[in-house]
Amino acid sequence: MLAKSYGAAVYGVNAYTITIEVSVGQGLKLFMVGLPDSAVKESEQRVESAIKHYGYRMPRQKVVVNLAPADIRKEGSAYDLPIAISILVASEQVHTETLEQYVMMGELALDGSLRPIKGVLPIAIEARRQGFKGFVLPKDNASEAAIVNNLDVIGVETIEEAIEFFEGRSIVQPYVSNTREIFQQTINQYEADFSNVQGQENIKRALEIAAAGGHNVIMIGPPGAGKTMLAKRLPSILPPLSLHEALETTKIHSVAGKLGARDSLVSRRPYRSPHHTISDVALVGGGGIPQPGEISLAHNGVLFLDELPEFKRSVLEVMRQPMEERRVTISRAKVTVDFPANFMLVASMNPCPCGFYNHPEKECVCGPGVVQRYLNKVSGPLLDRIDLHVEVTPVSFDEMTKNRKSESSEQIRERVIRAREIQIERFKEQPQIFSNAMMEPQMVKEICQINDAGKQLLKTAMERLGLSARAYDRILKVSRTIADLAGTSEIKIEHLAEAIQYRSLDRDGWAG
Repeated sequence: MLAKSYGAAVYGVNAYTITIEVSVGQGLKLFMVGLPDSAVKESEQRVESAIKHYGYRMPRQKVVVNLAPADIRKEGSAYDLPIAISILVASEQVHTETLEQYVMMGELALDGSLRPIKGVLPIAIEARRQGFKGFVLPKDNASEAAIVNNLDVIGVETIEEAIEFFEGRSIVQPYVSNTREIFQQTINQYEADFSNVQGQENIKRALEIAAAGGHNVIMIGPPGAGKTMLAKRLPSILPPLSLHEALETTKIHSVAGKLGARDSLVSRRPYRSPHHTISDVALVGGGGIPQPGEISLAHNGVLFLDELPEFKRSVLEVMRQPMEERRVTISRAKVTVDFPANFMLVASMNPCPCGFYNHPEKECVCGPGVVQRYLNKVSGPLLDRIDLHVEVTPVSFDEMTKNRKSESSEQIRERVIRAREIQIERFKEQPQIFSNAMMEPQMVKEICQINDAGKQLLKTAMERLGLSARAYDRILKVSRTIADLAGTSEIKIEHLAEAIQYRSLDRDGWAG
């Protein structure tokens, strides 16, 4: 007898329907075909143990399991459940007429219980798109799949529950989740807040500008000045995720297996902080069937690279193209996948190996040329993509012991949201651009126009400070964001002056 059920394979952040066909006939042995990997082939032992646990038998005949389409490689243990149910239907131990109305996925334990799987949200979206009635999956994943409406999400804990559901012996109520309510409840819940930061008002101002315009930022300062602490608080002043952004972010984390067993929706902007020993594949993504890397896990959020010069140069250089295109394309012999990578890069570094170059109190002990060689570990093309260079100085004892209450993240976020709303209105004709940092050079000329006094100031700054030509567009973009924060339509001379001071690393002689 022939039985047919449906599962899914995830490539990139999208899922594709897989048909599981099982034929039981004359002969011996089980054959698994359709380009399965080792984990899929090993399902034979898991399936046999699971169904025997509930009193069913493994057919002692020729069993052919075909995973179609046969030219796509199938990976992972999530095909256990549809294979087991299809074998029981094909061997006439289970009788159902609803098998083909559902997508099924789940990993079986030897006692027949179901373990959670990865990539549930993309599978649920594809199941709804293909017109399936529902999705049968482990109960721990039900809240994630329930984000998708118009799809019956059937969460089961054991294979026996799934069999009873298909045979109609028990009624399993579809899991229902109020996605919008959950989203609204957790949208602005951050553990770190700027109200806990004493002093560093100039750095807070720089991070507010970066958040308002989506600008990349690098902080240069001695150890213990507060660079990491400030970076951790940046997501708390970014505009809240929209529901569309939250779904897009959740898909990536689901595919990577980063969602908790009972988590459903990523409602806060991601903050990723990989160690400097990370490989280039771990940063941008990769693998036999490509998985998202850190830059994709930071999509719609912040990627923080602490001690930037300590990262391998090859690791930093692979970020250049994704930073421009806001996506990363990974190509393999048989498959090419795109992962979104629209992130804000926040980097920090010491000004020299000892950490005390330009320190107001401590003396740098680095030899001649050492500081410049240390800075040269970060390439010019990467610095070219960083709009704000901010010097961080240590907080004095008097500043730390003041009882003055600092501004909260919520207050700063309100100003950032107002500035972003201005930009959304400005770029409403360009759907791929929604912040000042994303402007193309031609758009900068049209949108960031300055008067004669501003042009003279910019000219003087470039001549006297030795600013590089690449700093010109960056200064205009940042000054446009500062003007948006001030609520003015034109870029004034004070906006330009503030933007110019955020180009520390472009100054001639900064490193001696």
